[in-house]
Amino acid sequence: MAATAKSGVYLAIIGVLVAVIATMTYKLLLAGKTEAAPDGRVAVLLEPPERDLLLQEMRLFLEGLQAMTAGLERDDLDAVATAARALGAKMTGDVPPTLMTKLPLEFKSLGLSVHRDFDQIALDAEGLGLAKHTLGQLSAVMQKCVACHRTYQLRTEIAVASAR
Repeated sequence: MAATAKSGVYLAIIGVLVAVIATMTYKLLLAGKTEAAPDGRVAVLLEPPERDLLLQEMRLFLEGLQAMTAGLERDDLDAVATAARALGAKMTGDVPPTLMTKLPLEFKSLGLSVHRDFDQIALDAEGLGLAKHTLGQLSAVMQKCVACHRTYQLRTEIAVASAR
């Protein structure tokens, strides 16, 4: 085979490999495992234990928000900082990588930003000690919660298979 033909074959193989890598990167890192939900949201398809883990995290967010508002009501910004810190970025270490590949990029980004927001709330509650500032931060976090719940639905792959 002539050198020109060989280099053409090599370029074609490289092109196919790049396309495969790009497709896998998109599926694993960006798109996640999703489908359209009947209510117009994006259904994130998970195994039951994965869904349970995310729902548990959301319940912890809700409990933490309640503890922070109670701390604000008592003017106890140390309690606010303690509750916020427990929900910060350190929580993200408990999420299995296999679950992360199923989550769409926007969902992951939103979730990680909420964890960072809680870290910032803890720092500001301790450093600034301004309840009104903290209340504004909590409002911003809750807007992200509402946006996420408005956009996404967590479904188990078992439920999806049985509905078909």
